[in-house]
Amino acid sequence: MSTGVEWLAGLSPWPRDGFGLDRMRALLRALEDPQARFPAVHVVGTNGKSTATRTIESMLGREGLLVGATVSPHVRRWSERITVGGAELDVDAAVERVRPHAERLDATQFETITAAALQSFADREVDVAVVEAGLGGRLDATNVLRTRVVLLTNVGLDHTDVLGPTVADIAREKLAVAHVDSVVVLPDDRFAGLVPGRRCVLGGAVAAAEAFVGRPLAPPPPIELPGRLERRDGEIRDGAHNADGVRWLAARLPTADYTICASILRDKDVDTMLDVLAGVGSRFVATTSANARALSADELADRARPRFAHVEAQPIPSAALGRAHALGGPVLVTGSLYLLAELEAVERRDADAAGREHAR
Repeated sequence: MSTGVEWLAGLSPWPRDGFGLDRMRALLRALEDPQARFPAVHVVGTNGKSTATRTIESMLGREGLLVGATVSPHVRRWSERITVGGAELDVDAAVERVRPHAERLDATQFETITAAALQSFADREVDVAVVEAGLGGRLDATNVLRTRVVLLTNVGLDHTDVLGPTVADIAREKLAVAHVDSVVVLPDDRFAGLVPGRRCVLGGAVAAAEAFVGRPLAPPPPIELPGRLERRDGEIRDGAHNADGVRWLAARLPTADYTICASILRDKDVDTMLDVLAGVGSRFVATTSANARALSADELADRARPRFAHVEAQPIPSAALGRAHALGGPVLVTGSLYLLAELEAVERRDADAAGREHAR
């Protein structure tokens, strides 16, 4: 039988019958509602959720609390998604704990890993869970928590087919996770009218951690995450996967003429993303991730050609990265966290094979 992670990786990440909470609630009922055994900080927003989650996790941990945290997606390994006390858990064991019920209910990949995280937190008797939402909020599988604090990181036009066509629509969907007694932390005052009757404060991750403990806290050192402005030799990797994310990235890149290696999902604002990327580099190598929503390398290259002096298509991500380095200049790998995860998997396999060969 496949391991928990192997089985999990084969599940559909998207619900076949539309988004909703019925299946997730049934799964948690079968597990005797682990989410009811701890309070939570719920992190919603278009971009920056993982960094905010890790920042809050760090700050609350420094206060002596046992903190569980879950983020998505992962870049290097599935165990990135579930931590307790700052340490990654045995994700195989966590998934196997919920697998029988998830199989019976035909749960999605995200529902299953979320349930595994919540069960792990209950088993470890955490003092608080910091939970990153997946998509939106109202119908997201994470909208099952005893939420004490909600953090909205920001709002951009992403997943408009599911969340609505305007920023206000999207914000309303995300903020629907707030309970009557939740403190809601907002990036600015544009959205205060969407949470009437609840206490709202302006700020980010630091303000959310402070709202949970009820007093000012010292900010933590900067949080470094894989695939978020990750610097390597001659290369920067960032999983900016929508227009706002690419704008944020472009504003923070060291000035240079980058060779860009990218994959982009077809349901994103591809043209705007390419317009922004054209401002940081003149060479573009289009590739594709294994995600079913990804543009093919040829499709992406065709859309990039009017914007870049040199464009190539290479469908194999590792070969595309090699080609980008061959073209010269610092390389920027971006457009999709799925692309970064695939590159990491190839590099890990190559390193393992090299290690076995060396041991012979």
